[in-house]
Amino acid sequence: MRKQELIHVHELLAVVERFCERELGVSVDAPEYEAMRVRPNAIHAAKARHETAVFHLAETINEAMTDAVSMEEPAPGVVAD
Repeated sequence: MRKQELIHVHELLAVVERFCERELGVSVDAPEYEAMRVRPNAIHAAKARHETAVFHLAETINEAMTDAVSMEEPAPGVVAD
């Protein structure tokens, strides 16, 4: 993946993170991502740093959403697995 494409993916994940927090009320706590201090608008950061940031952010969003879904009660009439 080219750096420009990677930065675009990074920005999309940042949008998803904000959506999860603001619209869904799901806290996306990403200490490893925050510690990197690489944001999507850091166009001069190395490609490898963006790759690592994307990995951490995607993993954290996935974990937060998985936890949120597993804590929900099933709808009436729905049998839980």
